[in-house]
Amino acid sequence: MNSDEEIRALVSRWAAAVHDGDLDGVLADHAEDIVMFDVPPPHEGVRGLDAYARTWPPFFDWQARGAVFEVESLDVTAGDDVAFAHALLRCGTPERFADAPDERLRLTLGLRRRDGRWVVAHEHHSFADTGADRDDTAAEEEVRALHRRWFADTAAKNLDGLMAAIADDVVSYEHDQPLRHLGAAAVRRVCARGLDEAGAGEVSWTVPDLRVLVRDDLAVAWGLNRVRTERADGGAAETWSRGTRVFERRGGAWVMVHQHLSYPYDPDTGEARTDLRP
Repeated sequence: MNSDEEIRALVSRWAAAVHDGDLDGVLADHAEDIVMFDVPPPHEGVRGLDAYARTWPPFFDWQARGAVFEVESLDVTAGDDVAFAHALLRCGTPERFADAPDERLRLTLGLRRRDGRWVVAHEHHSFADTGADRDDTAAEEEVRALHRRWFADTAAKNLDGLMAAIADDVVSYEHDQPLRHLGAAAVRRVCARGLDEAGAGEVSWTVPDLRVLVRDDLAVAWGLNRVRTERADGGAAETWSRGTRVFERRGGAWVMVHQHLSYPYDPDTGEARTDLRP
């Protein structure tokens, strides 16, 4: 098998692993020092195999709800020890393709030969900037990808990651007092307290019914928050609440400028209902 064939087989294995939600397969042919430039920020990219791995579980969750991930075309140019490949992929939901049937995810891979085999050292994903239609394509995906990073950082208890897309002047209406939390430092304290309450156990946060609406440099996202904690002793707790988040594009990156979280309340008792399920 020549280099062209080896790299084509590598890309096919990787795409199949993504489609199957197989994280080990996705990571198998990637370098420890991989740098990925994804559709959303951070602008400096995702660096290192561990950080790269954390981006995938939330994507798998989204894909499991009906999205497709298929290589449509692939071109490879290989030298003795360095190669690159570029591809177009169908990546989206059936509803998305009904609205934009020609939309494709663009992929470029940089590879190097190590110990006799090819590994991916650089990965770059993008959607085309369609100008006036951007809000219907790349911008919405950027906001969704930002949420997927938040979900992954929650599971990893990565407080710095959770705060990366929070505006310094954010105003957040949290579940707990006071009436409003002003500034990133206040929101950081709330997030830190939530992660600390999980202790040594596992914690996850998702928004299964996430909706996103984008217009120019403003975006709003809303849905039901599902927070689950699994204690080290085997016990578990799950709560659902309502969440709305407002984003502004600043310096080319989306940041959250407002958040509103709430539980419904029982009008007879005045108590918050944290036991409700969708």
